[in-house]
Amino acid sequence: MTIVFSELRDALRERLRVVADHELRDRDPQTHLDQLKSAASRLDAAIAQLPAQCDPDLRHYLNRQSYLKALAWLESQNS
Repeated sequence: MTIVFSELRDALRERLRVVADHELRDRDPQTHLDQLKSAASRLDAAIAQLPAQCDPDLRHYLNRQSYLKALAWLESQNS
């Protein structure tokens, strides 16, 4: 897996983790929002680094914000 895809995979995992952190969201909404913004920025930067000729399925998942599918696609490439 290339560095670009590794960073994208890690950014997707981070964003999904933050979204799923309901305890933090309930306890400290501002911190949760700050972490969500940071994760979204990291993900946007990782997506911007993708090569123009990357797999159309991956692009489709990312454009539709189907992040679980995008992560599954990336993880299947590493097997």
